[in-house]
Order: sequence, then C-alpha cells, then structure tokens
Amino acid sequence: MERPAWAPRSIDISVPSVSRIYDYYLGGSHNFEVDREAARRAMEFVPGLPKISQANRAFMRRAVRYAVDEGVTQFLDIGSGIPTFGNAHEIARAASPGARVVYVDHDPVAVAHSQAVLTGCDGVDVVAADLRKPQEILTSPQVEQLLDLTRPVALLLVAVLHFVEDADDPHAAVAELGAALAPGSLLVLTHASYEGIPQLSQRAEGAVDVYKDIRNPLVMRSRDEIGRFFEGYDMVEPGLVPMPHWRPDTAPEDEDPWAFSGFAGVGRTA
Repeated sequence: MERPAWAPRSIDISVPSVSRIYDYYLGGSHNFEVDREAARRAMEFVPGLPKISQANRAFMRRAVRYAVDEGVTQFLDIGSGIPTFGNAHEIARAASPGARVVYVDHDPVAVAHSQAVLTGCDGVDVVAADLRKPQEILTSPQVEQLLDLTRPVALLLVAVLHFVEDADDPHAAVAELGAALAPGSLLVLTHASYEGIPQLSQRAEGAVDVYKDIRNPLVMRSRDEIGRFFEGYDMVEPGLVPMPHWRPDTAPEDEDPWAFSGFAGVGRTA
C-alpha cells in the first residue's frame, strides 16, 4: 500500500482509523481501503451511517453560526477529526473574520492533515491531545495563545463522546472542561443513541461490534444519559433533540429518517 504525503510515517495505515472512517462517510478522500472496508461492514448493519454523519456536520455548522450570532467567537473543537468542507473555522470566520478556533484530536492522521490544511491560517491551530485528559488541552500552547478563557468559548464535542467508555468517566472530563470556561460559554454536543434509529437496536448492535473489533468501542447512550453532560448549563431552545430538529434550516420532515439517529444540543453557562 503506497503511503500518501498526508499520512505520517508514525501511523500504521493497515489499521482502520475512526477519523478516516468518518471522512469516508462524509465523502472525503483521506481514507484507505482498510477504513472503507470497516465502514462498509458497519453499514451492513446501519446503512444510514453516511446520513447520520452528514446530519452531525450540518448541526455543527448551524451551532457555530448560532454561537457567532450570540457573540461567541472563540471555539474549542475537540475530536475534530480530518478537515472536510465546511469546517468550524470556515463557518465561524465567514460570519466573524476575527473568530479563533483550536482543533483537538488524538488521531495522528487527523492532526497531521489539520496542520497541513491550516498552514498560513491565522487564528486557527490544532492540538494533539485526548478528551480524557482535559488539562493537556487547556494548558496546551495553542489554547493559551489563541483562546482567552476569561471570555466565552464555544466547546464543540460533536460525534466524539460516544467513543469514550464509561470507565474513562466522560462526564467528569466534560465537567472539567466546562469549569475552565467563562460565563456565557456554550457546550455544543452530539451523541449516538439507539433512540431514533429506524430499525431494531439488536440489528444496529452489529455496527457497534464492528467498532469494537477495530478497538474503538462505540458507546450508545440514552437521551437521559446524554443529558447529564449538560449539568450546570442552561439548555438553549429547543433543548436536547434529534439532530434535524435543532434550529433547522430546512423542514425536518424532508430529512432522511437516518438523520434522526442520535441527539444534539447546546447549553450555556450561567
């Protein structure tokens, strides 16, 4: 297998990557056959995975525009993945040219490609760090240089928390990150769930098993469990809802049924 220029020498390109699988769902080009094979296996059980991924991205774009409209122009995007069209910084800077964005991911491919894409882009940077270690993120040079944590920040956790197992206490990590943010900050979140999937959950479990096989467990949580991430926040209307129902640009009834698989919400610190 020939290694392209964007793939760091330090990574094993024979092993599937969650970031590259997600890139494949979104129609990107930064993935290998090993990633596509894993994605196709998962899609045998949940054929709507590309639609779910697209709904995640569409929600993120709406939430970023909402944040800018509310005067929040600093963004900390954790679990950002491989950049594709319509990234957080592109949406934010289209609305507010001075917006600042720090991307965070622990996947070397996502970080390397982000660095390549962001070359020469002032006010935007990427950190190689893990959501499960909030202090590594908060004390990173990139965050300290680009973000003023005494002013409101939008914390983006889009399609990432369902890859953190309960044993790693994701609720504590989110609470620790939130505690570092100024009043008026926003928590922007999506999470996978069996609730809303247009098929039997027993069938969807096959896709969960595929992620387990590639050593990236996918944790499906209930709406109530997802809601716990917003403890200490005031929910922005319409609350924690299926992704197409959060301040839609188009009529939700026109969406593909798979787009309603999972929940999205935005909370504001008091």
